[in-house]
Amino acid sequence: MYGFKVDFDPEERIALREALIDMRSVVEAQVFISDDCEWCDATVSMLKTISEESPKTSDGELFRVNIYRKGEDIVKRLGITRFPTIYLLNGSIRYYGIPAGEEIRALVETIIRISQGESGLEPETIRRIREFNSTAVIETIVTPSCPYCPYAVLLANMVAFESFKAGKSNIISTVVEAYENMDIAEKYAVASVPTIAINERVEFIGVPYEDQLLDSIYRISARRPAKVTTMAGKATEEAELKKLIKKVIEEIDKEESNE
Repeated sequence: MYGFKVDFDPEERIALREALIDMRSVVEAQVFISDDCEWCDATVSMLKTISEESPKTSDGELFRVNIYRKGEDIVKRLGITRFPTIYLLNGSIRYYGIPAGEEIRALVETIIRISQGESGLEPETIRRIREFNSTAVIETIVTPSCPYCPYAVLLANMVAFESFKAGKSNIISTVVEAYENMDIAEKYAVASVPTIAINERVEFIGVPYEDQLLDSIYRISARRPAKVTTMAGKATEEAELKKLIKKVIEEIDKEESNE
């Protein structure tokens, strides 16, 4: 145990309910867990609490949680090997590890903004995201006790959200909890958080301005595009593969019938 908060007391649940009342449309999360994962149960409990305190409609809560376990087909197809992993927007926003402590604030605010359809980013930033035609993965390495990390996370998440809204999903925001993913923290020689890497290159220690983050995304991706796969993209790939296989089979059948 690292001593950070992972649950909500009664007063915090009331505050959570009051914050989530601003939600307007359904937001779905996919959480991927395994039986031998230290923080998976706490992660599921946290997300279920957020769901329970979100506004209700005749169809259910506005924040909905779908749980998948290691070994299920969808987990294998997506190549998920870190548990817990949380997906929002079909994987345009991802969390590796539990968003505990200070990170709860950024997660809740991300959910609210997605539900409202408003990122809060500057119009010029949104324009540049819409015009971005390469691919980028923003990794924000955080710890639960870091007071500045939620601001960096929210910025990266909203950039990915605007990419998703533009119908591109070519910018992915990945939030990495350092204690649970020491290999990633060591890979980037993280000595202070938040640390932000773009396409596997450390660009910022601390919270950048919007224009700084977009400048780095454009510059790095021009030289080194990222490989980006979301749940929707994976489904499209599989559908295209099935079409190709079907076409090949039809061609073979046609040739055999002509012989």
